[in-house]
Amino acid sequence: MSRSRRLIAATAVAIATSLAIPAVAMAAPTSPAPTSQTPNEQTPNEQTPTPDQRTLDSLGAFAPAIIGAVTTPGPDGKVNADLLRQAQTLADNPALPPQIKDIWKQITDFLGEPGRQQLAAQRAAETRVAKPGDPVIPQGPNAPRIQEFLYPTLGFGCMPGNGNSLGRALVTAGPQAAPAPGPKRGEAGYVYTSLGTGPAVNSPVRKLWVSWLNIDNGRTGQLQLKRNEKINVAAGPGTFTGIAATGKGRIISTIYGDVTTKTKGRVLSCTIAPTIGIAII
Repeated sequence: MSRSRRLIAATAVAIATSLAIPAVAMAAPTSPAPTSQTPNEQTPNEQTPTPDQRTLDSLGAFAPAIIGAVTTPGPDGKVNADLLRQAQTLADNPALPPQIKDIWKQITDFLGEPGRQQLAAQRAAETRVAKPGDPVIPQGPNAPRIQEFLYPTLGFGCMPGNGNSLGRALVTAGPQAAPAPGPKRGEAGYVYTSLGTGPAVNSPVRKLWVSWLNIDNGRTGQLQLKRNEKINVAAGPGTFTGIAATGKGRIISTIYGDVTTKTKGRVLSCTIAPTIGIAII
């Protein structure tokens, strides 16, 4: 079996093992920048979004399409146009609840003309000279450029006693310091956190992957997310990071595969349901 088919099969296994859980609360598109020590860590009073079975099934069904677009670009070397058509087909399912339709609209807009217009507006804002009276917008390496994935996900059996762990993912647009050592300009930094677990462990067999594609320059890639020796290494939660040379543009990504942590003295590996993110780099 080819590597791309193995990866697609892994996402199918993750979807098939999903469990029924309560309704979803959509992740905000942006959030304050995490420190290099504790990205995505939850405070005791912070309400954690809860994944929804229907969201995992509906959006997870699109993950193999993203992987396929990464591994088999179109004849012109760029993103296969079937990606947008497949997203639109899945989004048009009349049985989808309103909150899931909202997420699908974000994806189809991002892949289509509204996304191109958003990218153009952001590029124009980056080069525009400020005039007297304009609002002050943070610029430079310390400007917040963190974009959360579209929905939280689950790791099945990540906790002792076969308990599940909530998974959160985000993208940082370089140049900035997080995740360490920090993405440069034109790079994307990925962070996946398995909440409630102990520190991350690099497993040589069960790996966590991100597949990404830049729908503006046609660049694609797959990257293993690994334990970061500067983030949450003492007590957890298990945090896995990686930096991808995506180039500037609109990036659509999916994180999938296995998470391994040392939780309560035990090394545990578990499969996560795929989650999808969109970001402008």
